[in-house]
Amino acid sequence: MRRSEFERAVDAEFGSRGPALIDDLGLQPFGNRTARQALADGEPPRSVWIALCVEADVPESRRYGVGRLDPRDR
Repeated sequence: MRRSEFERAVDAEFGSRGPALIDDLGLQPFGNRTARQALADGEPPRSVWIALCVEADVPESRRYGVGRLDPRDR
């Protein structure tokens, strides 16, 4: 997952709540750093996305493949 895919996934899943979640929600796997802090520290976007989903109780069925552009849209 690229950073742009992470951003699309956050927008698709959380909508207007997304920015607040990535700035305020501490993620346990990253020592309670926020998603923004973890990404800035070089953590892989996919790992941050999964941790964010776990903390926000996103169903597993919506965690994978989100954020990717549909190849037909290119």
